[in-house]
Parts: sequence; C-alpha cells; structure tokens
Amino acid sequence: MTTLEMLLRIGSGVGLGTVIGLERQYRARMAGLRTNALVAVGSTLFVLLSAHGFSSDAGTADPTRVAAQIVSGIGFLGAGVIMRDGLSVRGLNTAATLWCSAAVGALSGAGLFDVAAAGTVVVVLVNVALRFVGRAVDRIPETGDEQPTSYEFVAATRDEHEAHIRALVVQALTRTDFRLQSIASTNIDDAGGVEVRAELLSDQRDDRQMESAVSRLSMEPSVTSVRWNVNVEEPVDH
Repeated sequence: MTTLEMLLRIGSGVGLGTVIGLERQYRARMAGLRTNALVAVGSTLFVLLSAHGFSSDAGTADPTRVAAQIVSGIGFLGAGVIMRDGLSVRGLNTAATLWCSAAVGALSGAGLFDVAAAGTVVVVLVNVALRFVGRAVDRIPETGDEQPTSYEFVAATRDEHEAHIRALVVQALTRTDFRLQSIASTNIDDAGGVEVRAELLSDQRDDRQMESAVSRLSMEPSVTSVRWNVNVEEPVDH
C-alpha cells in the first residue's frame, strides 16, 4: 500500500468521524466533535497497523487480531460517558455513537469507503430523525385529557455576568427535553442584580430533568440563586 492510499484512509476516517461528531456537538453531548473524530481516526490507524504494520517469517500477520480489539477497547471509553442519574441512566446513546464511530473508522482503515460513508449517514439519521420519533412515542398520552406542562426557570446574577448566564441557561436546557418558549432578563435592584427568566413547555411533567438542569447551573460561581416552578394547565371541558 502506498503512503498516499494510507493518508486517504486516515483522512476518510477523521472526516467521517467529524461528521458524526458535529451532530453530537450541536446537541451539547459529552462526547462531541473531537471525541468522535479521534475515535474514528484511532480505529483507522489500528486497522492500518494490524494490516500493514506486522509481518512474520511465514508471511503477513493476521490483520484481524489488532482490529478485533477495537470492539472491546471502545467499550471502556463508552463506559466513561455513561452516568447514573437518580433512577435513570444517561449517556447510553453517546456511548453507542462512539461505538459506531469506531466502526466507521475501522471501515475506512480497511478501504471500504462506500460502506463507511453509508454507515456515517445512517448514524447521523438515527441520532436526528429517530430522536423525534422516540419523543413522539414517549409522549403519547394515556388519556386524551393530558395537557402540556409549563415551567419557569429563574437564575439571579450580576449585571456584568448577564450575557454569560443567559448562554449557560440555554445550554443547560438544550440537554433536556423541554421546549424553550422565551428567555428574558430583568433588573431586580439598583445594585446591578439581574434575573434571567426562561419559560419552557413540556408535553409531560418531568421534574427530574428540571432539577438536574438547576443543579448544574447552581454550581456556576456567578449565579447568586436559581429556582424553578411548574404550572400544570388544567384540562378544559368541552
């Protein structure tokens, strides 16, 4: 194999891994652009190493021996992004995406560019399209009387930190299943105190996700206080 062909395979691995990582980065997931790109190019390099980096007196060494360890090795990396959050587990989808990035990189290293590109498209489509399908399935009400739940999220800070806190509030809420309806800032005193207030809507009540978002934001040094409340709309009789 020529150096140019090896570089082409490496470029394919890192490029396709970057495509997968773009969607994860946009969703503000723990394993984003760089992580998926590195996982894919790492798998590519290991495949190239196993296929062309070893030889023996009897001939070329078995290229599958190193490549096979990618499957088990990526499991340790995936385990690092899976976290227990109360009674639920978060990060399973991110870990599965890393596993798929490793597979795409391995395909690129083997020179199967068409399959690697097709796999990349499928991974991105699954993360984007099936996300909405999954939400639709989860939110099918048991009865026809369930109404959306309205949340109010309020964070207090100083005037000089207002723009930063607004960005943090939006980032914290994008990691939840709530729909951001509006966000506004209000002066609360003459000493420079500001409240950043966000209005959210959810098809079903989920206080656990809201509490998780509040907990993350409360650790920010520039936040003086943070609170939330819920307003469950009463069903209307027709």
